[in-house]
Amino acid sequence: MKGADILLGLQWGDEGKGKIVDVLTRDYDVVARFQGGPNAGHTLEFEGIKHVLHTIPSGIFHAKAVNIVGNGVVIDPVIFMREIDKLTPMGVHCADCLRISRKAHLILPTHRLLDAASEAAKGKNKIGSTLKGIGPTYMDKTGRNGLRVGDVELPDFMERYDALKSKHLQMMDGAEHAFDLAAAETEWHAAMDRLKSLPLADTDVLIQEAYRAGKRILAEGAQGTMLDVDFGTYPFVTSSTTTAAGACTGLGLAPNRIGEVIGIFKAYCTRVGSGPFPTELDNDLGEEIRQKGHEFGSTTGRPRRTGWLDLVALKYAVEVNGVTQLMMMKADVLSGLESLDVCTAYRYRGEEVSHLPYRLDSNLLEPVYQSLPGWSEDLTGVRHTKDLPATLESYVRFIEDYTGVPVVLVSVGPDREQTLWRR
Repeated sequence: MKGADILLGLQWGDEGKGKIVDVLTRDYDVVARFQGGPNAGHTLEFEGIKHVLHTIPSGIFHAKAVNIVGNGVVIDPVIFMREIDKLTPMGVHCADCLRISRKAHLILPTHRLLDAASEAAKGKNKIGSTLKGIGPTYMDKTGRNGLRVGDVELPDFMERYDALKSKHLQMMDGAEHAFDLAAAETEWHAAMDRLKSLPLADTDVLIQEAYRAGKRILAEGAQGTMLDVDFGTYPFVTSSTTTAAGACTGLGLAPNRIGEVIGIFKAYCTRVGSGPFPTELDNDLGEEIRQKGHEFGSTTGRPRRTGWLDLVALKYAVEVNGVTQLMMMKADVLSGLESLDVCTAYRYRGEEVSHLPYRLDSNLLEPVYQSLPGWSEDLTGVRHTKDLPATLESYVRFIEDYTGVPVVLVSVGPDREQTLWRR
């Protein structure tokens, strides 16, 4: 058995990764976030309490696990410290179980300004940014201008900060914005003073040491495969690598050290923000699924778009990531529907195809559906797979046959206890 497994989303994010990481952490020694930033919202629920994490790994509630924020993550110190403050009353001692990569890049207040200006300039072509400054921060990273967490330990940290801030303000020259930069900077620097008191580490070295010591490592992704900057529905994507490859570059994890690749998906599809969505249900049924599934962004509160399960996109995500295990979330939300449509092909420019084409624009493509029987039973109280409806089992087997990968887990609610292992 190899020491490092990867868990990631296979749709457009919001698949339920936080809950599954929390469930799995008892079997791992290290949980490491490898990309994204506070645009992520990983929701966990147990003992009747709902928790939303944005940057901190979802294994933080398990005292024995070391939680790593990897070099591929971008950090807003203000949001990060707010997360810490919410965890402290619950008895979570982050100074003991959290390690932050010195190589992770910092989100400055002016990154948020640039994000807002960029989105406003796009007009009707907005990509649906969360306006957290994620994109501009990654742009500075690849442009070799970024400010990193480890820079706070250097004597010229403020000079570096001021130089990057000045560059941003020059780029913003003439742009209008309602933003109190002075107040934002005061809050940011206060948060940085607190952040530097937490354990900063060369986390790539920690990952390598943990692997050599035989420790079990779980790499936790944010967002979803269809938002990957290379393989997602570009340009309506995030700015990082959300696929399995991102675990290598975002943690310093060699490809030959990866064992299982665990892919999370919903029994239907959702998407937040703009961009193509072939199976979208922009009707009363879509609204019913939204309300029943509480499909509102955990970071932004925006209503999620809902639609039928897209098996063409799911199989594409399985193959891009090399997924070895599938886990299906929110099966309970579809209870009560007499039949379920599943997209098994696309009609793309007049030709039926079973692969993901270059673009998913609605004027180029329409989904081809197969109808499957639904289930009427309330699943939220089910605790054993033998008690699942036969039609749900058939639905799962149909997915397995199409993707060629086993569905090892079905979730029937948000709580830890509503997690049913099939294998």
